[in-house]
Amino acid sequence: MSENDDLPEVARVARDLIRFDTTNFGEGRSRGEREAAEYVGAYLEGLGLSPEYYEPIPRRTNVSVRIPGRNRDKPALVLHGHLDVVPAVAEDWSVDPFGGVVRDGMLWGRGAVDMKDMDAMILTSVAALLRAGEQPERDLVVTFFADEENGGVEGSQLVVRDRPEWFAGATEAISEVGGYSIGVDGHRAYLLQVGEKALVWLRLHATGRAGHGSRLHPDNAITRVAEAVAALGRARWPIELTATTERLVADLARLSGRDAADPDAVVAATGATSPFLASTFRTTANPTGLTAGYKHNVIPDAASAAIDVRTLPGQEDAVLAEIQRIVGDDIRIEIVHRDIGLEVPFAGSLVDSMVAALERHDPGVPVLPYLMGGGTDNKALAELGIAGFGFAPLRLPAELDFTGMFHGVDERVPIDALVFGQRVLTDLIRTY
Repeated sequence: MSENDDLPEVARVARDLIRFDTTNFGEGRSRGEREAAEYVGAYLEGLGLSPEYYEPIPRRTNVSVRIPGRNRDKPALVLHGHLDVVPAVAEDWSVDPFGGVVRDGMLWGRGAVDMKDMDAMILTSVAALLRAGEQPERDLVVTFFADEENGGVEGSQLVVRDRPEWFAGATEAISEVGGYSIGVDGHRAYLLQVGEKALVWLRLHATGRAGHGSRLHPDNAITRVAEAVAALGRARWPIELTATTERLVADLARLSGRDAADPDAVVAATGATSPFLASTFRTTANPTGLTAGYKHNVIPDAASAAIDVRTLPGQEDAVLAEIQRIVGDDIRIEIVHRDIGLEVPFAGSLVDSMVAALERHDPGVPVLPYLMGGGTDNKALAELGIAGFGFAPLRLPAELDFTGMFHGVDERVPIDALVFGQRVLTDLIRTY
């Protein structure tokens, strides 16, 4: 028997996907998704399907297939994932980040949480249905994108532009970062993602006068950009609740007995998840990189900083104006990438069906709406009028800091959570 052949199929598929190094360094630098896409395509072909590939940029491969449903009069449902991952520094990990290691009942590796776990759940849910001789209730459009970790610039954005026919007749989509369980003062609840903050990646530019490192030299670009970064990094943005976060705070207050008038105190009831949820109540603007200088004894004439800004939907322009005020007029702001925020109602037949599927597999546990602080390829699909949700159902141990592992070190997911998620997702596509 080969290594880990006794694993459930969903864990084997996730392990195999982790072992493809699909690192995306951003700004067009990537190892590419081609081999992972070919693996996905071969899996789908093994189910008797005929997937299509689209590779508009060498090695940035997207793959999709349409599965006919029993009721083709109903709008199609998109199930989508991305195949790329953020970089992992192997020296920081306790396992090989691309080894697909199974240890302590968990699958470890870059992508175990974001989002090769969900990719495997999608594939094996479709397989469970088709191998049983069944069809989904409606047409399914199963798609795996490249470049999500760079805002989909070389992935979903190009697919939506050049292959919109893949999504013909689809009105709703399901993807990552929702449907997982959290602890609320000792009780379990599930989060269903019905919105995403807008993403604005900025670069701050400061200029000065070049000179010798030994000089008295007040016109220093590095000092200027450092002051701007420090001011922005220390800025505190006000709490501004949307319809989704108002409902989340009210539900958490009811479950925990805490005062809904203090949203940060309410989300503290969720323990390790609280920083993740607190970020959804306000703008965040985090410095993520500094670039300056070329020799120890040379004062450079330019310096720059990378800033990751996430705003509530519709607040992008106002936030950019406030950032300019914070950093000062002598700092030039370059917009590297900008996309939209999303928010859809926590209501409707798909929401009801997702909640019901969780209820059947984990009875009596409440499902709460939330607005995600990050973003997904649902933003690209929104250009086609497709409403997106996050529903990668995982029943997790309360002590696991799941949200802290997104882009973190020693990313891992419990194998029994993968099995749970695959069953819930299979149930959903069979009935919705």
